[in-house]
Amino acid sequence: MESYKTLEIERKNTDSSVFHLILNRPSQLNALSLDFFVEFPKALSSLDQNPDVSVIIISGAGKHFCSGIDLSSLSLIKAQSSSGKNDRGRSSELLRRKIKSMQAAITAVELCRKPVIAAIHGACIGGGVDLVTACDIRYCSEDAFFSIKEVDLAIVADLGTLQRLPSIVGYANAMELALTARRFSGGEAQELGLVSRVFGSKSDLIAEGIAAKSPLAVTGTKAVLLRSREVSVEQGLDYVATWNSAMLISDDLNEAVSAQMKKRKPRFAKL
Repeated sequence: MESYKTLEIERKNTDSSVFHLILNRPSQLNALSLDFFVEFPKALSSLDQNPDVSVIIISGAGKHFCSGIDLSSLSLIKAQSSSGKNDRGRSSELLRRKIKSMQAAITAVELCRKPVIAAIHGACIGGGVDLVTACDIRYCSEDAFFSIKEVDLAIVADLGTLQRLPSIVGYANAMELALTARRFSGGEAQELGLVSRVFGSKSDLIAEGIAAKSPLAVTGTKAVLLRSREVSVEQGLDYVATWNSAMLISDDLNEAVSAQMKKRKPRFAKL
């Protein structure tokens, strides 16, 4: 398995199909460096293509989940964009390409076929919020706290929070949190709908439950929900009809029906 500077992949149980993708810069509070934006989509893709993987849990090493983008990375991006370019237009075009590349690294979570769960503890700030809003399910511990911090750095959040958060917590709540940059607790995050539950280590148990289900049904449900977020109900229904016309008549369906009739656990083939 490939090694990374900013990440670690862990399989806590050799019999489990739940894999952990860990932000692994604890001495920097897991701040997102430029290396992260290169490595993260590669790591996700490797897990997505691995037939032993059914569910991915993203967490952070050390005391905090993620303290946001590495400030030295911001300075480096600015320096790279202006280096050797007297033409303001060309500098801006280069900076736009860099931002788009970093956006793509976060969007890789949605492009991953396998369900991605965010297990948040401690601080989840700025770029950390960008990352978790792209995840399929979010849980946090009681000590977790959040902040959309970008306005305090005199920048506009540009990696996905402003696009994804309104559909999660509502437009007015997203506006208030983004404009004030205030810190809010895990309990409030649950009230807003940003996280589903607040607890300790149960995210592993829920991930194992998802991993035991039909991989075709799980990946299909994720794909249909993501698609339905962007289209009308009618278009969403048409999309799922097309999806199921291709996937419904499968060995997984036969196995699920047989298992229910015989009152045993189903055994699905890997995807």
